[in-house]
Amino acid sequence: MIADRVAVLDWSAAGRPVVGSNAIWLGIAGPDGVSAQNLPTRHQAEARLRALVTETLAAGERLLLGADFAFGYPPGFARALTGTSAALAVWHWLEQHIEDHPDNSHNLRHVAAAINARFAGGGPFWGNGARAEVPGLPRRRPPLPPGLTAHRPADIAARSSGGTPKSVWQLAGAGAVGAQSLTGLPVLERLRRAFPKTLAVWPFQPADTSVVVAEVYPSMLSAEVRAAEAAEGAGACRDRVQVTLLASALLRLSQAGTLGEMLHDRRAGEDGQILGAGHVATLRAALAD
Repeated sequence: MIADRVAVLDWSAAGRPVVGSNAIWLGIAGPDGVSAQNLPTRHQAEARLRALVTETLAAGERLLLGADFAFGYPPGFARALTGTSAALAVWHWLEQHIEDHPDNSHNLRHVAAAINARFAGGGPFWGNGARAEVPGLPRRRPPLPPGLTAHRPADIAARSSGGTPKSVWQLAGAGAVGAQSLTGLPVLERLRRAFPKTLAVWPFQPADTSVVVAEVYPSMLSAEVRAAEAAEGAGACRDRVQVTLLASALLRLSQAGTLGEMLHDRRAGEDGQILGAGHVATLRAALAD
């Protein structure tokens, strides 16, 4: 794939509209430069993503959309939840059960508790960050059900590339990504369903369509993000900086023909794969050019 535009999405599972830090940011790099947009709610973000895909197809262009949350779960989870080991079956299941409203209120904690009830013990999901107790969702990490691991192979690969992703089971706390996945995957599932022949989800599907969606991890460029923040000074917003830097790096790799090599490195296990893991030096070199 040679992308004409690259968009990087930094997600949020906040229960209210959020502007600025810890909000939803969409960075886009293309022929007309690099821009970033702060989207206060998930409903607004979903509408913007649909518009972006529609604009891409109308222009006859190709788009790579990277999303900063987990696309899959550790092996064994998908089959226990859906009866099949396909990660996209989990996407469909979550889209059917997660309720997300225009004011950003949601039911993700209760859905996580309902999933926990399917497993022995008190997990796998944990981290109730709300004041009210949610029966079945512990605040602290419980022992994992037999057969499940704390981290995906994809997370281990990202750690070896310089990142430190949290467990997908952790829903609250600094750096937690579990809630983002529970609210983000239903959005991507609806996007996938809206454009069934022109949008593919990497690595679960070949990247030979006009729009490719992939999991990304901007923290792999943490040194570059810190340097850019320092250069901007007091007004810098880390979320905005990291989506624009990663979008720029991936676009430059696309223009150089290297992005296709990364997408060709496809290991389509149910846990997913983080685009760029194992290629951090290449990403950094793209920004240095």
